[in-house]
Amino acid sequence: MSFISLDQLRTASQAVTHQPSAVSTSRRLPVWFKVEAKTGPDYLDIRQTVDRLQLHTICEEARCPNRWECWNARTATFLILGDICTRSCHYCSVKTGRPLAIDHGEPMRVAEAVRVLGLRHAVITSVNRDELEDGGATTFADTIRQTRQLSPDCTIEVLIPDFAGNAAALATVCTEKPDILNHNIETVERLFPSLRPQGKYQRSLDVLSQAKQLGMMTKSGLILGMGETVQEARNVMRDLRAVGCDIMTIGQYLQPTRAHLPVARYYDPSEFAILKEEGSALGFTHVESGPLVRSSYHAAQHVS
Repeated sequence: MSFISLDQLRTASQAVTHQPSAVSTSRRLPVWFKVEAKTGPDYLDIRQTVDRLQLHTICEEARCPNRWECWNARTATFLILGDICTRSCHYCSVKTGRPLAIDHGEPMRVAEAVRVLGLRHAVITSVNRDELEDGGATTFADTIRQTRQLSPDCTIEVLIPDFAGNAAALATVCTEKPDILNHNIETVERLFPSLRPQGKYQRSLDVLSQAKQLGMMTKSGLILGMGETVQEARNVMRDLRAVGCDIMTIGQYLQPTRAHLPVARYYDPSEFAILKEEGSALGFTHVESGPLVRSSYHAAQHVS
């Protein structure tokens, strides 16, 4: 077996930075994207519990490639506020449209799922609900509170939308003191208008900055392969650290369907390793970086 030095990897990464991104014309994934779609007792327990309690998971709605691994490790990310998003990001497979009315029983059902599954770390996220005055912040707060009542020893991570910049909504969530406050920036500043037309790069940074000022441990995620350069990705890392972001995840974009944004480039695992090292040097307490990494991947390890 032969090995390549870190200096060689860094040189290769820097060379890639100056290469224009080209849209992939092949649907064949690189070899490192092979995952084992294997069910087991833990997987089935989560599947049955989610179905019985009529809950949604982002694992399924976002077609996460890690759901077999995570569910077999007894971890899942609950999706609250329904499964219909008011925004239309061009890389996301979550349904877009007019959401249904708020289900006020949902927070207790999430709490019950956490209890019966015996989770030690629960991740709770949501669709965007821009039609609501508080963007769904009250439901987040209720879900945190009721989960804590039933599972006081379980750590809680929330992955929130930007609440359209509503500082009071953000404070509503932070008042419940989740162990981690995650808001994904997703892409680089240049691509925000085309990929996240209803979002704003600076607004996402402001959310993380405000959450940090409210005493939260903050986290954010970046998706690579949507047309950015490596240097632009590095700039995002620096911007996140400038607002005090503690934890970062970096993963590869995979096109959910033919109707979504094509993959501009597949990054090599070695490039993810370099970005992980660079992120650690910037001061992130934890950087999870790899082709299959998603914002909740190995989330329980991010708490300590």
